[in-house]
Amino acid sequence: MEDLILKIKSNEKVGTDIYHMVFEGDLSSLDDIGEFVNIEIPGYYLRRPISVMEYSKNTIEILYKVLGHGTNDLSKFKAGETLKVLVGLGKPFTLSKAKKPLLVAGGIGVAPMFRTIREYNEKGIRPLMVYGARSKDDIVLLDELKKGADVYVATDDGSLGFHGNVVSALKELKLDYDYYFACGPQIMLKFLSMYDQNGEVSLEARMGCGFGACMGCSIETTNGPKRVCKEGPVFDASEVKF
Repeated sequence: MEDLILKIKSNEKVGTDIYHMVFEGDLSSLDDIGEFVNIEIPGYYLRRPISVMEYSKNTIEILYKVLGHGTNDLSKFKAGETLKVLVGLGKPFTLSKAKKPLLVAGGIGVAPMFRTIREYNEKGIRPLMVYGARSKDDIVLLDELKKGADVYVATDDGSLGFHGNVVSALKELKLDYDYYFACGPQIMLKFLSMYDQNGEVSLEARMGCGFGACMGCSIETTNGPKRVCKEGPVFDASEVKF
């Protein structure tokens, strides 16, 4: 974990209220980039936790949706400006658990799937993926995802791909996989775990510190209370009490 001042390389709108931001800076001291970053936005007491979409030796990419005043202000930052970013937070997916992986993304939960796809591709594996959203306007960077994965799209309104949610799509598609990794709205993760518990889910939660000190993001699991920021955000699907 390290608190860094990072320069914004780009901050571009890629969908309905969805932005892709690239930070650049010296990340050489980091052993692990982490599953999410905690961004300090001037004028706000609490930082904003956002999943890491991709990274390199000197860049971190995030994908975020404008949902409130903080992320709205974040969307207005320009290239060349700087922000304070706490990096190296959170436990990632356990990719070694799958030989035939399935990635399940809902809405902005698609963010960590980009790095997951790349890491599997580096192992010579092309994963399956089901990507769901409310409508086609909420599906972003689909062509980029398709470069490394076989992607099936599901939309609630039927405007693109399967008409329905990702769990309904999975039941219809009958895909051949041995383990899944999922990120998205809690209701999606709940019904996914009811359908199949053989996977991992990445949870979202309101956070104070982002590194386990404040206990503000605790959830109930079959093994007692756990902190999303410290013991997670990734948990076994069978462990979470939704």
